[in-house]
Amino acid sequence: MLKIENLSVHYGVIQAVRDVSFHVEQGEIVSLIGANGAGKTTILRTISGLNRPSSGKIVFEGNEIQKTLPQKIVASGLCQVPEGRHVFSGLTVQENLEMGAFLRKDKEFKKEYDMIFERFPILKERRNQDAATLSGGEQQMLAMGRALMSKPKLLLLDEPSMGLAPIFIQEIFNIIQEINKQGTTVLLIEQNAKMALSIADRGYVLETGSIVLSGSGKDLIDDEEVKKAYLGG
Repeated sequence: MLKIENLSVHYGVIQAVRDVSFHVEQGEIVSLIGANGAGKTTILRTISGLNRPSSGKIVFEGNEIQKTLPQKIVASGLCQVPEGRHVFSGLTVQENLEMGAFLRKDKEFKKEYDMIFERFPILKERRNQDAATLSGGEQQMLAMGRALMSKPKLLLLDEPSMGLAPIFIQEIFNIIQEINKQGTTVLLIEQNAKMALSIADRGYVLETGSIVLSGSGKDLIDDEEVKKAYLGG
């Protein structure tokens, strides 16, 4: 579904990503783990069209998208939930969800609203509330719901557990698995390596802009180097 080939990204003279190659098959959850500054968010932003690569290819469903505008990438079925959630303050929960469907040609959203409110009951309760007044966990649910309103085929999640209480972290990861079971492919960027790998079909380890290890989620959890560096083992 998604193929990254020899991707490099620079910020001025600084190289943030170096010749990274990986793929995501339809129906998978793939986790990309690594320390702060390893290049994880840069990769997601580049896939989404927000950053431009210095070199390399990004192929989504057989089409090269590395030069495609972000809005066209979203319209093609690839949507990102950004780090820090970035809900629209001054807009209600309902209006934030509507923004997620902005690029849809069909305007029949009732089925999506019903699905999102069933999955996130707290959003239904707060549908007329300013999004900025929600807790961190509720804002993360809203950011995920907003992305789902675009009916994505591939969902990119950037640090969904960041800053959340443990009870919300477990809930968010349960929801990621539910979304995947219902047919959405997931590429997950996450510092909570143990949680990320525990739900992943496959994973990649990123260090200073390069992929240094890959394997099944289970194999990476059991890997001694990964344990030492990321799992506190």
